[in-house]
Amino acid sequence: MIGYADSPLAWGLTRGMARLLGVNLPSAVVEGWLSRKELGQLVSRCEACGQKTACTNWLAVAHGSRCPPVFCPNKTALEDLTLPH
Repeated sequence: MIGYADSPLAWGLTRGMARLLGVNLPSAVVEGWLSRKELGQLVSRCEACGQKTACTNWLAVAHGSRCPPVFCPNKTALEDLTLPH
C-alpha cells in the first residue's frame, strides 16, 4: 500500500484531486507511469500549500469536476497524468 503516514492530510487531498481526474495514484506508481519520487513531490507540494481548508471545501462539492482548482499547486502535474500513457 502506498501512503504517507507523515502527511496524511496532504496525501488524502492529493489523492482526492487525482481521483477527480480519473487517476489512481497508487496504480500509477505500480504500473510505472509515475515514480514513487514524483508521487512524493506531489504530496510535498500539497503539504507546503496554504490552501488546505479551501481544498478540503472544494473537494467536498467538486462532484463531476474534471479539473483541479487554479489554486492547487499540483494542478498541471495532475492534469498531465491524464494524458495517454
